Amino acid sequence: MGDSGSEGNWTYGDYLQLPALLELQGENRGVSPDEMHFIIVHQTFELWFKQVIRELTEVRDILAQDHVPEDDIPRAVDHLGRTTEIFRLMANQWTVLETLTPQGFLAFRDGLGTASGFESYQMREFEILLGLANEDRLYGMDPISTFRKLAKNSERDAAILARLEDVASKPSLSESLMRWVSRTPIMGSLAGNDGDEDAVAEYIETHLNSHEKIGKQASERMSGYGASSSEEAAERFAASHQGAIDFLKPDGNVSRARAGLLFIESYRELPLLTWPRTLIDAIVELEESMVKWRHSHARMVERIMGRRIGTGGTSGVDYLDATSQYRIFKDLWAVRTILVKPDFRPELKNAEFYGYSSEN
Repeated sequence: MGDSGSEGNWTYGDYLQLPALLELQGENRGVSPDEMHFIIVHQTFELWFKQVIRELTEVRDILAQDHVPEDDIPRAVDHLGRTTEIFRLMANQWTVLETLTPQGFLAFRDGLGTASGFESYQMREFEILLGLANEDRLYGMDPISTFRKLAKNSERDAAILARLEDVASKPSLSESLMRWVSRTPIMGSLAGNDGDEDAVAEYIETHLNSHEKIGKQASERMSGYGASSSEEAAERFAASHQGAIDFLKPDGNVSRARAGLLFIESYRELPLLTWPRTLIDAIVELEESMVKWRHSHARMVERIMGRRIGTGGTSGVDYLDATSQYRIFKDLWAVRTILVKPDFRPELKNAEFYGYSSEN
Protein backbone atom coordinates (compact mmCIF):
# COMPACT_ATOMS: atom_id res chain seq x y z
CA MET A 1 0.00 0.00 0.00
CA GLY A 2 1.13 3.55 -0.60
CA ASP A 3 1.72 6.19 2.03
CA SER A 4 -1.74 7.65 1.42
CA GLY A 5 -3.31 4.40 2.56
CA SER A 6 -1.30 4.35 5.77
CA GLU A 7 -2.71 7.81 6.60
CA GLY A 8 -6.28 6.63 6.00
CA ASN A 9 -6.55 8.56 2.73
CA TRP A 10 -7.55 5.45 0.76
CA THR A 11 -8.73 5.12 -2.79
CA TYR A 12 -11.54 2.61 -3.35
CA GLY A 13 -9.16 0.19 -5.08
CA ASP A 14 -6.50 0.48 -2.38
CA TYR A 15 -8.96 -0.02 0.47
CA LEU A 16 -10.37 -3.22 -1.09
CA GLN A 17 -6.99 -4.32 -2.49
CA LEU A 18 -8.67 -4.75 -5.85
CA PRO A 19 -5.48 -5.06 -7.98
CA ALA A 20 -4.42 -8.15 -6.02
CA LEU A 21 -7.97 -9.53 -5.74
CA LEU A 22 -8.74 -9.26 -9.44
CA GLU A 23 -5.61 -11.11 -10.48
CA LEU A 24 -6.80 -14.34 -8.83
CA GLN A 25 -9.40 -15.60 -11.33
CA GLY A 26 -7.15 -17.60 -13.65
CA GLU A 27 -6.98 -15.26 -16.62
CA ASN A 28 -3.18 -15.59 -16.62
CA ARG A 29 -3.63 -19.24 -17.63
CA GLY A 30 -6.29 -18.56 -20.21
CA VAL A 31 -9.43 -19.92 -18.52
CA SER A 32 -12.70 -19.84 -20.45
CA PRO A 33 -15.61 -17.60 -19.35
CA ASP A 34 -17.33 -20.69 -17.91
CA GLU A 35 -14.31 -21.66 -15.84
CA MET A 36 -13.74 -18.11 -14.59
CA HIS A 37 -17.39 -18.07 -13.54
CA PHE A 38 -16.84 -21.35 -11.65
CA ILE A 39 -13.73 -19.91 -9.93
CA ILE A 40 -15.37 -16.63 -8.94
CA VAL A 41 -18.40 -18.36 -7.40
CA HIS A 42 -16.17 -20.59 -5.26
CA GLN A 43 -13.83 -17.76 -4.31
CA THR A 44 -16.88 -15.82 -3.15
CA PHE A 45 -17.93 -18.76 -0.99
CA GLU A 46 -14.50 -18.80 0.63
CA LEU A 47 -14.71 -15.08 1.39
CA TRP A 48 -18.06 -15.65 3.08
CA PHE A 49 -16.63 -18.64 4.96
CA LYS A 50 -13.98 -16.30 6.37
CA GLN A 51 -16.71 -14.01 7.68
CA VAL A 52 -18.72 -16.96 9.02
CA ILE A 53 -15.71 -18.13 11.03
CA ARG A 54 -15.23 -14.65 12.45
CA GLU A 55 -18.88 -14.34 13.48
CA LEU A 56 -19.12 -17.83 15.00
CA THR A 57 -15.86 -17.41 16.91
CA GLU A 58 -17.31 -14.30 18.53
CA VAL A 59 -20.44 -16.23 19.59
CA ARG A 60 -18.39 -19.16 20.89
CA ASP A 61 -16.15 -16.86 22.92
CA ILE A 62 -19.16 -15.08 24.43
CA LEU A 63 -20.84 -18.32 25.53
CA ALA A 64 -17.60 -19.93 26.69
CA GLN A 65 -17.23 -17.41 29.52
CA ASP A 66 -17.69 -18.75 33.04
CA HIS A 67 -20.17 -15.95 33.57
CA VAL A 68 -21.93 -14.54 30.51
CA PRO A 69 -23.00 -10.92 31.07
CA GLU A 70 -26.62 -10.36 30.07
CA ASP A 71 -25.71 -7.62 27.59
CA ASP A 72 -23.42 -10.06 25.74
CA ILE A 73 -26.37 -12.20 24.64
CA PRO A 74 -27.86 -9.60 22.25
CA ARG A 75 -24.40 -9.28 20.65
CA ALA A 76 -24.26 -13.05 20.19
CA VAL A 77 -27.73 -13.00 18.61
CA ASP A 78 -26.58 -10.30 16.18
CA HIS A 79 -23.56 -12.39 15.12
CA LEU A 80 -25.81 -15.43 14.62
CA GLY A 81 -28.33 -13.43 12.62
CA ARG A 82 -25.66 -12.17 10.26
CA THR A 83 -24.30 -15.69 9.81
CA THR A 84 -27.77 -16.99 8.98
CA GLU A 85 -28.19 -14.34 6.31
CA ILE A 86 -24.81 -15.26 4.84
CA PHE A 87 -25.91 -18.89 4.49
CA ARG A 88 -29.18 -17.80 2.90
CA LEU A 89 -27.23 -15.69 0.46
CA MET A 90 -24.91 -18.60 -0.31
CA ALA A 91 -27.87 -20.92 -0.87
CA ASN A 92 -29.14 -18.52 -3.51
CA GLN A 93 -25.66 -18.21 -4.95
CA TRP A 94 -25.87 -21.79 -6.24
CA THR A 95 -28.46 -20.55 -8.75
CA VAL A 96 -25.73 -18.46 -10.37
CA LEU A 97 -23.62 -21.57 -10.83
CA GLU A 98 -26.63 -23.37 -12.32
CA THR A 99 -26.28 -21.15 -15.38
CA LEU A 100 -23.29 -23.37 -16.21
CA THR A 101 -24.42 -26.12 -18.61
CA PRO A 102 -23.35 -29.76 -18.16
CA GLN A 103 -21.27 -29.56 -21.35
CA GLY A 104 -19.77 -26.25 -20.26
CA PHE A 105 -18.63 -27.83 -16.99
CA LEU A 106 -17.26 -30.98 -18.62
CA ALA A 107 -15.12 -28.81 -20.90
CA PHE A 108 -12.87 -27.85 -17.97
CA ARG A 109 -13.68 -30.46 -15.28
CA ASP A 110 -10.63 -32.60 -15.99
CA GLY A 111 -8.46 -29.58 -15.26
CA LEU A 112 -9.62 -29.71 -11.63
CA GLY A 113 -7.71 -32.95 -11.15
CA THR A 114 -8.45 -34.33 -7.68
CA ALA A 115 -9.28 -30.89 -6.27
CA SER A 116 -12.45 -31.22 -4.20
CA GLY A 117 -14.65 -29.01 -2.08
CA PHE A 118 -13.78 -31.34 0.80
CA GLU A 119 -10.36 -29.66 0.76
CA SER A 120 -11.94 -26.33 1.73
CA TYR A 121 -10.16 -25.92 5.04
CA GLN A 122 -12.37 -22.98 5.98
CA MET A 123 -15.48 -25.15 5.64
CA ARG A 124 -13.87 -27.77 7.84
CA GLU A 125 -12.93 -25.02 10.31
CA PHE A 126 -16.43 -23.65 10.74
CA GLU A 127 -17.86 -27.18 11.03
CA ILE A 128 -15.39 -27.96 13.83
CA LEU A 129 -16.03 -24.57 15.42
CA LEU A 130 -19.78 -25.26 15.42
CA GLY A 131 -19.24 -28.71 16.94
CA LEU A 132 -19.95 -31.23 14.16
CA ALA A 133 -18.71 -34.48 15.69
CA ASN A 134 -16.67 -36.94 13.62
CA GLU A 135 -19.06 -39.77 14.49
CA ASP A 136 -21.91 -37.77 12.97
CA ARG A 137 -20.08 -37.33 9.67
CA LEU A 138 -20.59 -39.68 6.77
CA TYR A 139 -18.44 -42.79 7.35
CA GLY A 140 -17.26 -41.23 10.65
CA MET A 141 -14.44 -39.54 8.76
CA ASP A 142 -11.91 -37.29 10.43
CA PRO A 143 -12.08 -33.95 8.57
CA ILE A 144 -8.51 -33.08 9.55
CA SER A 145 -6.96 -36.26 8.13
CA THR A 146 -6.77 -34.82 4.61
CA PHE A 147 -4.89 -31.80 5.91
CA ARG A 148 -2.42 -33.94 7.85
CA LYS A 149 -1.36 -35.42 4.52
CA LEU A 150 -1.25 -32.03 2.78
CA ALA A 151 0.79 -30.51 5.64
CA LYS A 152 3.89 -32.23 4.30
CA ASN A 153 3.71 -30.24 1.08
CA SER A 154 4.55 -26.74 2.32
CA GLU A 155 4.75 -24.38 5.28
CA ARG A 156 1.43 -22.90 4.25
CA ASP A 157 -0.25 -26.32 4.37
CA ALA A 158 1.39 -27.01 7.74
CA ALA A 159 -0.01 -23.71 9.04
CA ILE A 160 -3.50 -24.70 7.86
CA LEU A 161 -3.24 -27.98 9.77
CA ALA A 162 -2.06 -26.15 12.89
CA ARG A 163 -5.03 -23.79 12.65
CA LEU A 164 -7.55 -26.64 12.33
CA GLU A 165 -5.98 -28.54 15.22
CA ASP A 166 -6.10 -25.40 17.35
CA VAL A 167 -9.82 -24.94 16.66
CA ALA A 168 -10.45 -28.62 17.42
CA SER A 169 -8.62 -28.32 20.76
CA LYS A 170 -11.01 -25.64 22.03
CA PRO A 171 -14.63 -25.96 23.16
CA SER A 172 -17.02 -25.79 20.22
CA LEU A 173 -19.96 -23.43 19.96
CA SER A 174 -22.30 -26.34 20.66
CA GLU A 175 -20.42 -27.32 23.83
CA SER A 176 -20.22 -23.71 25.01
CA LEU A 177 -23.93 -23.23 24.37
CA MET A 178 -24.98 -26.28 26.36
CA ARG A 179 -22.70 -25.36 29.28
CA TRP A 180 -24.37 -21.95 29.29
CA VAL A 181 -27.85 -23.49 29.08
CA SER A 182 -26.98 -25.84 31.96
CA ARG A 183 -26.76 -22.78 34.23
CA THR A 184 -30.38 -21.78 33.52
CA PRO A 185 -32.32 -21.00 36.70
CA ILE A 186 -35.04 -23.65 36.92
CA MET A 187 -38.08 -22.88 39.07
CA GLY A 188 -35.95 -20.16 40.64
CA SER A 189 -33.21 -22.63 41.58
CA LEU A 190 -29.63 -21.80 40.55
CA ALA A 191 -27.15 -24.41 39.35
CA GLY A 192 -24.79 -25.49 42.11
CA ASN A 193 -26.92 -24.18 44.97
CA ASP A 194 -28.07 -26.39 47.81
CA GLY A 195 -31.24 -28.21 46.85
CA ASP A 196 -30.82 -27.51 43.15
CA GLU A 197 -30.62 -31.17 42.13
CA ASP A 198 -33.86 -31.94 43.98
CA ALA A 199 -35.64 -28.91 42.49
CA VAL A 200 -34.59 -29.82 38.95
CA ALA A 201 -35.46 -33.49 39.45
CA GLU A 202 -38.92 -32.53 40.72
CA TYR A 203 -39.47 -30.29 37.71
CA ILE A 204 -38.46 -33.04 35.29
CA GLU A 205 -40.61 -35.68 36.95
CA THR A 206 -43.63 -33.36 36.93
CA HIS A 207 -43.07 -32.59 33.26
CA LEU A 208 -42.67 -36.28 32.39
CA ASN A 209 -45.89 -37.13 34.23
CA SER A 210 -47.74 -34.53 32.17
CA HIS A 211 -46.10 -35.82 28.99
CA GLU A 212 -47.21 -39.37 29.76
CA LYS A 213 -50.76 -38.25 30.62
CA ILE A 214 -51.11 -36.32 27.35
CA GLY A 215 -49.82 -39.33 25.41
CA LYS A 216 -52.33 -41.66 26.99
CA GLN A 217 -55.19 -39.26 26.31
CA ALA A 218 -54.10 -38.87 22.69
CA SER A 219 -53.79 -42.64 22.33
CA GLU A 220 -57.34 -43.14 23.52
CA ARG A 221 -58.65 -40.51 21.09
CA MET A 222 -56.74 -41.92 18.13
CA SER A 223 -57.39 -45.61 18.64
CA GLY A 224 -59.61 -47.00 15.94
CA TYR A 225 -58.80 -44.28 13.42
CA GLY A 226 -57.08 -45.18 10.17
CA ALA A 227 -54.98 -48.33 10.27
CA SER A 228 -54.11 -47.99 13.95
CA SER A 229 -55.44 -50.38 16.53
CA SER A 230 -55.68 -49.17 20.12
CA GLU A 231 -52.68 -51.37 20.98
CA GLU A 232 -50.56 -49.93 18.17
CA ALA A 233 -51.43 -46.37 19.13
CA ALA A 234 -50.62 -47.07 22.78
CA GLU A 235 -47.26 -48.59 21.80
CA ARG A 236 -46.31 -45.56 19.73
CA PHE A 237 -47.12 -43.12 22.51
CA ALA A 238 -45.35 -45.31 25.05
CA ALA A 239 -42.26 -45.28 22.82
CA SER A 240 -42.56 -41.51 22.50
CA HIS A 241 -42.69 -41.16 26.26
CA GLN A 242 -39.69 -43.41 26.70
CA GLY A 243 -37.88 -41.15 24.25
CA ALA A 244 -38.71 -38.17 26.49
CA ILE A 245 -37.31 -40.02 29.51
CA ASP A 246 -34.14 -40.98 27.63
CA PHE A 247 -33.68 -37.39 26.48
CA LEU A 248 -34.05 -35.78 29.89
CA LYS A 249 -32.36 -38.60 31.82
CA PRO A 250 -29.85 -40.01 29.31
CA ASP A 251 -27.89 -42.07 31.85
CA GLY A 252 -30.67 -42.47 34.36
CA ASN A 253 -29.81 -39.12 35.88
CA VAL A 254 -31.26 -35.74 34.94
CA SER A 255 -29.24 -33.75 32.40
CA ARG A 256 -29.30 -30.21 33.77
CA ALA A 257 -28.43 -28.78 30.37
CA ARG A 258 -31.43 -30.45 28.74
CA ALA A 259 -33.61 -29.55 31.71
CA GLY A 260 -32.55 -25.92 31.27
CA LEU A 261 -33.34 -26.10 27.58
CA LEU A 262 -36.77 -27.58 28.32
CA PHE A 263 -37.45 -24.86 30.89
CA ILE A 264 -36.54 -22.06 28.47
CA GLU A 265 -38.71 -23.53 25.71
CA SER A 266 -41.62 -24.22 28.06
CA TYR A 267 -41.75 -20.79 29.71
CA ARG A 268 -40.75 -18.59 26.77
CA GLU A 269 -43.00 -15.75 27.90
CA LEU A 270 -41.02 -15.05 31.09
CA PRO A 271 -39.16 -11.71 30.81
CA LEU A 272 -35.88 -13.14 32.16
CA LEU A 273 -35.91 -15.81 29.45
CA THR A 274 -36.49 -13.42 26.54
CA TRP A 275 -32.87 -13.25 25.39
CA PRO A 276 -32.02 -16.91 26.15
CA ARG A 277 -34.91 -18.16 23.99
CA THR A 278 -34.05 -15.56 21.32
CA LEU A 279 -30.50 -16.92 21.24
CA ILE A 280 -31.75 -20.50 20.97
CA ASP A 281 -34.11 -19.52 18.15
CA ALA A 282 -31.21 -17.81 16.37
CA ILE A 283 -29.11 -20.97 16.54
CA VAL A 284 -31.96 -23.15 15.27
CA GLU A 285 -32.51 -20.68 12.43
CA LEU A 286 -28.79 -20.76 11.63
CA GLU A 287 -28.70 -24.54 11.43
CA GLU A 288 -31.84 -24.57 9.28
CA SER A 289 -30.17 -22.13 6.86
CA MET A 290 -27.09 -24.37 6.73
CA VAL A 291 -29.20 -27.43 5.93
CA LYS A 292 -30.93 -25.56 3.10
CA TRP A 293 -27.56 -24.37 1.79
CA ARG A 294 -26.26 -27.96 1.69
CA HIS A 295 -29.44 -29.16 0.02
CA SER A 296 -29.19 -26.44 -2.63
CA HIS A 297 -25.58 -27.47 -3.23
CA ALA A 298 -26.62 -31.06 -3.89
CA ARG A 299 -29.37 -30.03 -6.30
CA MET A 300 -26.99 -27.74 -8.20
CA VAL A 301 -24.43 -30.53 -8.60
CA GLU A 302 -27.09 -33.02 -9.69
CA ARG A 303 -28.37 -30.57 -12.27
CA ILE A 304 -24.93 -29.92 -13.78
CA MET A 305 -23.12 -33.24 -13.47
CA GLY A 306 -25.76 -35.82 -12.61
CA ARG A 307 -24.63 -38.55 -10.25
CA ARG A 308 -21.10 -39.08 -11.48
CA ILE A 309 -18.26 -39.58 -8.99
CA GLY A 310 -16.94 -36.35 -7.44
CA THR A 311 -13.51 -34.96 -8.32
CA GLY A 312 -12.24 -35.93 -4.87
CA GLY A 313 -13.46 -39.52 -5.26
CA THR A 314 -16.65 -39.10 -3.23
CA SER A 315 -20.02 -40.43 -4.37
CA GLY A 316 -20.88 -36.95 -5.59
CA VAL A 317 -24.53 -36.05 -5.13
CA ASP A 318 -25.16 -38.95 -2.75
CA TYR A 319 -22.41 -37.64 -0.48
CA LEU A 320 -23.80 -34.10 -0.62
CA ASP A 321 -27.31 -35.33 0.15
CA ALA A 322 -25.95 -37.18 3.17
CA THR A 323 -24.28 -34.02 4.47
CA SER A 324 -27.62 -32.20 4.32
CA GLN A 325 -28.74 -34.59 7.07
CA TYR A 326 -26.03 -33.35 9.44
CA ARG A 327 -27.32 -31.87 12.69
CA ILE A 328 -25.05 -30.23 15.23
CA PHE A 329 -27.47 -28.70 17.72
CA LYS A 330 -29.50 -31.88 18.11
CA ASP A 331 -30.85 -31.10 21.57
CA LEU A 332 -32.33 -27.80 20.40
CA TRP A 333 -34.41 -29.69 17.84
CA ALA A 334 -35.18 -32.73 20.00
CA VAL A 335 -36.58 -30.78 22.95
CA ARG A 336 -39.43 -29.56 20.78
CA THR A 337 -40.69 -33.13 20.48
CA ILE A 338 -41.29 -33.43 24.22
CA LEU A 339 -42.94 -30.09 24.96
CA VAL A 340 -46.43 -30.11 26.49
CA LYS A 341 -49.18 -27.55 25.98
CA PRO A 342 -49.23 -24.63 28.45
CA ASP A 343 -52.12 -25.98 30.53
CA PHE A 344 -50.11 -29.12 31.31
CA ARG A 345 -46.82 -27.44 32.18
CA PRO A 346 -45.54 -27.85 35.74
CA GLU A 347 -46.80 -24.95 37.85
CA LEU A 348 -44.22 -22.17 37.81
CA LYS A 349 -42.49 -21.57 41.12
CA ASN A 350 -40.75 -18.33 42.14
CA ALA A 351 -42.36 -16.48 39.24
CA GLU A 352 -41.11 -13.13 40.56
CA PHE A 353 -37.52 -14.33 40.03
CA TYR A 354 -38.19 -14.24 36.27
CA GLY A 355 -39.73 -10.76 36.33
CA TYR A 356 -43.22 -12.19 36.05
CA SER A 357 -46.28 -11.33 38.09
CA SER A 358 -50.04 -11.64 37.73
CA GLU A 359 -50.04 -8.11 36.30
CA ASN A 360 -47.73 -9.11 33.42
